[in-house]
Amino acid sequence: MTIAVTGSGGQLGRELCRLLGDRATAFDRSQLDITDAERVRWTLAELRPEAVVNTAAYTQVDRAEEQPEPCWKANADGVGFLARACGELQVPLVQISSDYVFGQHAGRTTPYREDEPPAPQGVYAQSKLAGEQQARSWQQHIIVRTCGLYGLPGPNTAAGNFVDTMLRLARQGKHLRVVADQHCTPSCVPHVARAVLFLLENRHFGTYHVVNGGATNWHDFACEIFRLAGLSVTIERITTAEYGARAPRPSYSVLDTGKYHALGGPPMPTWQDALAEYLYFTRSEMR
Repeated sequence: MTIAVTGSGGQLGRELCRLLGDRATAFDRSQLDITDAERVRWTLAELRPEAVVNTAAYTQVDRAEEQPEPCWKANADGVGFLARACGELQVPLVQISSDYVFGQHAGRTTPYREDEPPAPQGVYAQSKLAGEQQARSWQQHIIVRTCGLYGLPGPNTAAGNFVDTMLRLARQGKHLRVVADQHCTPSCVPHVARAVLFLLENRHFGTYHVVNGGATNWHDFACEIFRLAGLSVTIERITTAEYGARAPRPSYSVLDTGKYHALGGPPMPTWQDALAEYLYFTRSEMR
């Protein structure tokens, strides 16, 4: 039996396929466009997988404000097509979601639990919540909300993750301005991938928050990147308003992982330890 991984050209999809090895059947967008309902139904019926893990997503948050249709098709409609196909085959669906389903609560200082009401801002965030609702239409669902993923890029990773982008810009001598009023927990892909497979293999259906430990903001995260990389870089600390992005971002979207940890799954290191591990690994790979 095999596990179908959609979105295999991205960071998380690539890592899941690496961990699964021969058990994975990988589908990047060219191989399976999840917005094509008939293609989804036919492909999965032919494959007859033991489960489907959907990491495919439209993640261009700002562009979605101007061009919402492709965002909704990928993040909501496509999930519905997968859920229906999984229901017909009687196999689990794992849907990867986002901390962005929260964010309208100004002044929030305590991590969000899974049972708290979402409050998404902007097209991307609303489409991810709609995708969750589509996944729940099939009872054998696992929804994993995570945040700020960084890992080895897949072939379809367009612009690189935040860590790699910061390092590249610093080495190019660019003036760096990073927001300090968006609080969250950037998370390392290998840790999230192991947690996803634990939930799937043990059939822990439901909604789970899976992020590294602790919380930070993007400015302080960037400072830690450069400290660990041994680079002396000055970073201008700015507000979200000063940055001027088109789409709204949550000011606080830290996720409570107590429900996941109570299951005894693979531990999630602190964001600092996870970042150190990632930088050590990527430096080793480049030697």
